[in-house]
Amino acid sequence: MKTQTQRRPISPATADSAAVIELVDIRRRFGEVQALDGISLTVGKGEVLGIIGRSGAGKSTLIRCLNGLEKPDAGAIRIEGRDIVHLSERELQPLRRRIGMIFQHFNLLSAKTVEENVALPLKIEGLPKAKRLARARELLELVGLSDKASAYPASLSGGQKQRVGIARALAANPALLLSDEATSALDPETTRSILALLRDINRKLGLTIVLITHEMDVVRAVADRVAVIENGKIVEEDAVWRVFSNPKAEITRSLLQGSRPQLPEFWTERLGPQAAGSDAIFSIDVAGEDAVQPVLVELAKLLPLGLRIVHGGIDHIQSNPVARYFVAVRSNDALIDQVKTTLTAHGARMEALGYVTNPV
Repeated sequence: MKTQTQRRPISPATADSAAVIELVDIRRRFGEVQALDGISLTVGKGEVLGIIGRSGAGKSTLIRCLNGLEKPDAGAIRIEGRDIVHLSERELQPLRRRIGMIFQHFNLLSAKTVEENVALPLKIEGLPKAKRLARARELLELVGLSDKASAYPASLSGGQKQRVGIARALAANPALLLSDEATSALDPETTRSILALLRDINRKLGLTIVLITHEMDVVRAVADRVAVIENGKIVEEDAVWRVFSNPKAEITRSLLQGSRPQLPEFWTERLGPQAAGSDAIFSIDVAGEDAVQPVLVELAKLLPLGLRIVHGGIDHIQSNPVARYFVAVRSNDALIDQVKTTLTAHGARMEALGYVTNPV
């Protein structure tokens, strides 16, 4: 999922109007397990927020709190300005119509046609049949399934079923769309098409989307901002490109291992302590405008014995250049300190990984 389309960066500070979601110090305990431990988040109108974490981190509990299926023990959950924490089930019903939900396993009714599945929320709402079917056809066209209106779910592929699920989630014109691991049961190609559809819907409808996932590539493909959750806490939160270029939490670095360049095994197996004639191996991370400046050229001028790039390059995330290089340097400690100073002046980060003797 390396292709990234142009997009307008959105954050709560620059959102078009008031926040759609405001979470303030949300806490939820199940017995001895603290599932949510002081979660605070704001999601602006039209923003796509990815919430990522390992299994058991608290993601599912958080999304259940957002749609009112779970009550937190403490804290406030405001949806379009209204705190839902103390609402009764009856009071929650009209608010839930403002929240669309798409699921990992689609949750379609097998005995109903595609069109009937999409129209079901409107039937429950009491809308006349003609109006709900017209809305269903409109949404099926939006998700590219106009020709499947009379089909049954059993005849659809996984990607088509998820498109039906997305259309159904949009039936009542929600202000918020929640996606709970919606692509984790799909193959990579289908996943890309579903994520492209979600981004297209976000652009066309200005819809706020919150994606719960354990896959960084999903966040990269569609989200404006990412919040990393571990042990019920938000441990890192920022624009996606900033997190990819400079992950601060250990869990974030771990989740990003398959999505960022890593030193190849050929080199990691040979890393060891400093010795005569050895090369120091460093990682260099730099993002934004600094990533397209000739930083490595300047470094090479400082080093009498030169600098070699052994791996890495420049990528683009949310239209921002993000570079990660692994370099081999043969030099003394004083010159390496000068290299670090030069890199810092260019907004880059340098990490010593070890030494390699007799590099090839």
